[in-house]
Amino acid sequence: MGRMRSKRVGARIAKLVEEAIVDCDTEEEQHGSFLVMLEEHLRCPVRALVVGEDVTVVGFDRDSPGEIVARCRRDRRVHRANVTALEWSGAPAQGAEWIEAYRAWLRGGPGA
Repeated sequence: MGRMRSKRVGARIAKLVEEAIVDCDTEEEQHGSFLVMLEEHLRCPVRALVVGEDVTVVGFDRDSPGEIVARCRRDRRVHRANVTALEWSGAPAQGAEWIEAYRAWLRGGPGA
């Protein structure tokens, strides 16, 4: 049963990657498209962990090399962390599958 679920999850992630990059010609456009998908599907603010510390994700931006960063609030200060560093202490936030799709795309995985 676990293997069947894993295949379904992999297929779902591949579908999300394809949805994100379908009309993109360059890697920069693909990063931008994933940023749009995160902004549309992962509602902020949302609680998360970055290197084991509780943070509140308040939004997303692009970093100069094109990678996506999360703007994270902790103790009234806003920090930036690579979106791939986000973890969940419990159930993943609604829309978190877009982060998984971005991770897969970065690795050259499903749909990339």
